[in-house]
Amino acid sequence: MRITLTTLQKMAQESSRIAMLTCYDASFAAVLEEAGVDALLVGDSLGNVLQGHESTLPVTLRDMVYHTQCVARGSKRAFVIADMPFATFQVSPQDAFHNAAELMAAGAHMVKIEGGRPMLDTIEFLTDRGIPVCGHLGLTPQSVHALGGYRVQGRGEDAGQQLIKEAKMLEQAGAGMIVLEAIPAALAGAVTEALAIPTIGIGAGVDCSGQVLVLHDMLDVYPGRKAKFVKNFMRTTGTIQGAVELYVKEVKARTFPGPEHSF
Repeated sequence: MRITLTTLQKMAQESSRIAMLTCYDASFAAVLEEAGVDALLVGDSLGNVLQGHESTLPVTLRDMVYHTQCVARGSKRAFVIADMPFATFQVSPQDAFHNAAELMAAGAHMVKIEGGRPMLDTIEFLTDRGIPVCGHLGLTPQSVHALGGYRVQGRGEDAGQQLIKEAKMLEQAGAGMIVLEAIPAALAGAVTEALAIPTIGIGAGVDCSGQVLVLHDMLDVYPGRKAKFVKNFMRTTGTIQGAVELYVKEVKARTFPGPEHSF
């Protein structure tokens, strides 16, 4: 039976942790589902790990549609979320709807939009018209140049309170889930407590409703320096299937992320 947004929201309400990983093709979609992953994020991180770019900014809507189609064809059970790439939603709500509709037609069950207050009208416009939206706060990779690099966000009382406020605003605008990236663990816990919808952490501590990692990072495939919040699950198991199963087990047991993966 297909996992739905209602399923994930019920899991969060019952404190049953959600295991999510990025996914970009049909073969890995099947592997991740078999290992027990609840949700597959077709991330614009494909710009880094598949295309070799230094950021996610060059990723196009055509790229995202293609990879969403691939994942959807390989998926039978997991909930599929597709990132809206740069410059496809920082436009009029009408244009954002047109772009989001392409991703939904490609097989996504939800689209993900980065940003807080400026995205409220767009999120409300999309959700009012039947397109589920996942928000994304904290470190937003599409804004890496404006943020001055890949830096932890939400540090300090004022910044933390602002992030909580924006998370509530996203929920009120209709967001059904929110990704929290690279923020202090205590702040992520406060955001999760303040919301009725699930939070998915990546570098945001263990108290989120679920966790997500970039697949190529947790399999130690992507070269170069890894972020603090990444754990190499291949080191322990030696197989892809075993690594993903261990990731799911540790997320469900709340042993990942540990303090060493948190801010």
